[in-house]
Amino acid sequence: RPLTRLFGVYLPLAAFVVFALFPFYWMLISSFKANPELYSLKANRLWIANPTLDQFRDLFAKTAIIQWLWNSFFVSFLTAFISMTFGIMAGYALARLKFPGAQAFGLATFITYLVPTTLIFIPLARVVQSLGLSDSIWALVVTYPTFLIPFCTWMLIAYFKSIPKDMEECAMIDGCSRIGAMIRIVLPMAIPGVIFSAMFSFTLSWNEFVYALTFISNTTHKTMSVAVPTELIRGDAYFWG
Repeated sequence: RPLTRLFGVYLPLAAFVVFALFPFYWMLISSFKANPELYSLKANRLWIANPTLDQFRDLFAKTAIIQWLWNSFFVSFLTAFISMTFGIMAGYALARLKFPGAQAFGLATFITYLVPTTLIFIPLARVVQSLGLSDSIWALVVTYPTFLIPFCTWMLIAYFKSIPKDMEECAMIDGCSRIGAMIRIVLPMAIPGVIFSAMFSFTLSWNEFVYALTFISNTTHKTMSVAVPTELIRGDAYFWG
């Protein structure tokens, strides 16, 4: 039994962990290597001969890394907040309220989420231009909810439907309004789904590339997803460190 666990569980698991974490280890040791050691074919690739902080000094002194990080955080947080606000209201309405076209509207929401962002960034560019938001991070705040709200709505519809109606009906019998029952009863029970949707929305905003590349050209307004391949790669020069 111990040998079975060793060869059947622990060794494969250890191999998988090493395989999964090796890129992060490579990135870490590369950041502490000087350029001569980094580019030398004779240097030890898996260890650091002479650790240095030159790469970090160059990063913070010669680039706008702090501004890029702030732009990414600001845009991701604000768009996730906007998307969750509308997603919660729309998801609750489609899951609980009965009105004509509710099922078709829910299906249309899901189909909207499936539309590739590369198909709509051209008309959205026209919208951004007409609003006077070109080359501004507010262009991303306006456009990101177009694919985040359908996702949040679709996810929360399924989560709200899993919550028994009896709970909020009892609250409404005791005097709560529909909105009060949603806020006091349904939302606390739906916290796991809300947190998951918020995290996913934040991650999608942080990693988005096409809109950020299309709408923003000013260096100080770029997000991390665009700044890394456009500002840290100059012609044939790659700043690997």
